[in-house]
Amino acid sequence: MTKNVENRLHLKRRLYHFQLKRETSISDHINIHTKLLTDLTNLDIVIDDEDKAFILLSSLLCKGYETFLLTLINGRASFSHNEVTTVLMNLDFRRKDKECSSSDISTEVLAVRESSLN
Repeated sequence: MTKNVENRLHLKRRLYHFQLKRETSISDHINIHTKLLTDLTNLDIVIDDEDKAFILLSSLLCKGYETFLLTLINGRASFSHNEVTTVLMNLDFRRKDKECSSSDISTEVLAVRESSLN
């Protein structure tokens, strides 16, 4: 992909409007997000690590992840993209492992968050 303005605008628009689709798993969603970031990096566009994390978290807002997000950000001063990706992948794994209610998600996030902080 060439480094022209049109391509940069197209990729940035895709990244900033990126949203989780109903039929897409979290792991596939993260893979698409990572691909977009890689494509931008290949065009010499630098995005701050915390901004990458915030963009990924923002992409979940429309799909009922509000409680998850509030639990995850509570008491945090900053995020890394790797931390957010790890927590989301663990959540996806746990969801696939068992059927859980929305109240169980908060409990799981706390467990994952505590283990990632240690």
